[in-house]
Amino acid sequence: MQVLVRDNNVDQALRVLKKKMQREGLFREMKERRAYEKPSERRVREKAQAISRHLKAARKQMQREGLLPGPKRAVAAR
Repeated sequence: MQVLVRDNNVDQALRVLKKKMQREGLFREMKERRAYEKPSERRVREKAQAISRHLKAARKQMQREGLLPGPKRAVAAR
């Protein structure tokens, strides 16, 4: 991963790097690897994540088809 530092602005480059790492899921992976995870716990976690992904995809599909109301949008304060 590479970030360019422009005009010696290290703070901005650090923010960009953190955003890229967040998008790639590196922080989540580092947190998971902090301690040993038993294979049985790993299977349970992965199955729960797969179910969650499936339910989210089904919910989005139903919203696209008009069977469920869409996500609420924030109203700009005046």
